[in-house]
Amino acid sequence: MVTAGVQGIGLAISRALLDAGCKVVVHYFSSADAANELKAEYGDRVEAIQADLTDPAQAKQMVENAVEALGGLEILINNAGSLIGRRGLDEVDMDFWQSVIDVNVTSMINVTKFAAPALREANSASIVNLASLAGRKGGHAGSLVYSTAKGAVLTMTRALSNELGPDGIRVNALAPGLILETSFHNTHTTKESADATIAQIPIGRAGNPNDVAHAAVFLAEQFDGFVTGATLDINGGVYCA
Repeated sequence: MVTAGVQGIGLAISRALLDAGCKVVVHYFSSADAANELKAEYGDRVEAIQADLTDPAQAKQMVENAVEALGGLEILINNAGSLIGRRGLDEVDMDFWQSVIDVNVTSMINVTKFAAPALREANSASIVNLASLAGRKGGHAGSLVYSTAKGAVLTMTRALSNELGPDGIRVNALAPGLILETSFHNTHTTKESADATIAQIPIGRAGNPNDVAHAAVFLAEQFDGFVTGATLDINGGVYCA
C-alpha cells in the first residue's frame, strides 16, 4: 500500500513495486484522474482508494479496504506529505502549524496504527516512511514547520522500529534531498533556488523520483532483512549523516 501513490515520488514507488511483481493499493486524496490512469495501465494489479488520511475514520476505512483488496498486507509505504506553503516564524499561525503537522505526521500515524494488525499477521513485513533532507538539516527558508514535521517522522521511524520489531515488522525511512520532476518542487522551488542547490551537490545533479523509488523497493523487499530503524539519505552527497 502506497499513500499518495499516484503522483511524483509516490507514483514512481507504486510503479517500481508493480514492476517488481507486487499487487498494489494506491491511496490518493484529490488525484482521481491520475489514479484511473495507473489502473488503466496495470489493470487489476492496482486498486485505488480515496481518503483524507488526517481523519482517523477515513484512514481506518482506507486501510480496511486495502487489506481486503490485497488479501493481507506486507508492505506499507507512508509517502503522503506536503510543505503546503513557505512561511517564516513570524508568519506561522496555529492553523498553518496544525495543517502541516497533520498532513505529514498525523496522517502517517493514523495509517500505521490501523495497518499494524495486518502487517503483524504477515509475520515478516516492512514499513517505509518518507521523510526529507529538511528533517535532517532544517530546510530552506520558509520550511520551518515542514522541517519540524519531517524530523518527527525520523524519530517516529526509530520508535516504531523498536515497538514493531518483535512483531516481525521492519520500519525504515527515506530522506530525499532535491528531487525534481515533482509537483512539490514545481510548486515550491524556483529554478534559481534549484540551481543554487545543485551547485552544492557533489554528484552534480538533482535527484529524480526513480532515485527514491529504487531505495524504497530495496527497503521494502527485505522481509527477513536486518535493516530497521535506519534512515537512507538520497541527496547526491550534499549531506552525510
